[in-house]
Amino acid sequence: MFELKKVVTALVMPLPALLLIGLLGLALISFTAKRKTGCFIVLLSFVGIFMVAFQPISSKLLMPLEREYKAFLPSSQSVDYVMVLGNGHVVDDEIPPTSQLSRTALMRLTEGIRILRMYPGAKLILSGYAGGSEISHARMMANVALALGVAKSDIILLEDAKDTWEEARQAAAFVKQKEVVLVTSASHMKRALYEFHAAGIKPIPAPTNYLAIDEIHQPWVKYSPRARYLEQTEIYWHEYLGGLWQELRDTVVQTPMVEVEQP
Repeated sequence: MFELKKVVTALVMPLPALLLIGLLGLALISFTAKRKTGCFIVLLSFVGIFMVAFQPISSKLLMPLEREYKAFLPSSQSVDYVMVLGNGHVVDDEIPPTSQLSRTALMRLTEGIRILRMYPGAKLILSGYAGGSEISHARMMANVALALGVAKSDIILLEDAKDTWEEARQAAAFVKQKEVVLVTSASHMKRALYEFHAAGIKPIPAPTNYLAIDEIHQPWVKYSPRARYLEQTEIYWHEYLGGLWQELRDTVVQTPMVEVEQP
């Protein structure tokens, strides 16, 4: 189920979906008499790619989601755990450990370590499975955390968690009623909190990795399509689909089975 979910999600992301639409148009032009329809579909594909990589659109979509929760500020409240959700990595001994983490993972880990140092005695929880490599994502983040000065005794690894649902439930096994700060991307925080609340944990949100910025004054940066704006649209769409999946999953799980009497 996990692999199927990832495959379907990849196919319905804006760029792959629009490219498939464009290929459909080319097929109509090349192999059928419906050339006008094919040309229209190809044009629609190109316009769509431009729109999803256009900053005024991508930031307008993503920013409300990212700004729903404010950045973490220290308080007098005690914290027992700082949990950093995983994202992605590569294994390459020829590059430094910090470069083996994805940009998102490095941003999350950096924020987690920053918060950890505010609360002496707190433990750092790192999560993420191997994803086909020989080293789990949690362990790869731990290697970077150790290189940045975090004590090995302060690190807890969840090396089997594949997604946020599993991360929340594995964390619930030992966090219980203790205070935990949850670090993840600002765009992902809403869905993450949903899963942790469902698992019986009420973490303090610590969003990071903000991408959508409205104050861009150079017109050649703001109005020219760019890969980073496409990424913002894809992240928004990914989170939107993830929210729909959560609702569908929980509706199916909570729907009682109706027994039908046999004649």
